[in-house]
Amino acid sequence: MRNFKQRTALSEINVIPLVDVMLVLLIAFMIAVPLIHHGIDVDLPKARGGDMPPEERVTIAVKKGGNIYMNDNPVSMKELTKRLSVISELNPTVFLKADRSIQYGVVVGVIGEIKAVGIERLGLVTEPKAALP
Repeated sequence: MRNFKQRTALSEINVIPLVDVMLVLLIAFMIAVPLIHHGIDVDLPKARGGDMPPEERVTIAVKKGGNIYMNDNPVSMKELTKRLSVISELNPTVFLKADRSIQYGVVVGVIGEIKAVGIERLGLVTEPKAALP
């Protein structure tokens, strides 16, 4: 008779396929996350300044064609005034994003409406300016 070595069950887990799958998922998320776009696309001007605090805020965006958005929802100037007058009692901070190619008069008109309803804290949103060498 032949001598057969007694075989035992292999109790180790092969982690190489797990590592392969995790690397593929990592690469997929690294590619997909920058492609996710939130909010209204506005070509903001560049200026120096810090980041906005992560607090609850009202954002008003004025796009290139003069379209106005309040928290990513399209509104008319009348509707904007009505909504802002309702929330003005809460004394919120309002942030204004205006496309760089928009006429100055349109932006000033929106700022005037914001101030007319009694909102005093208004911030203008810009893109960070590249540091000069």
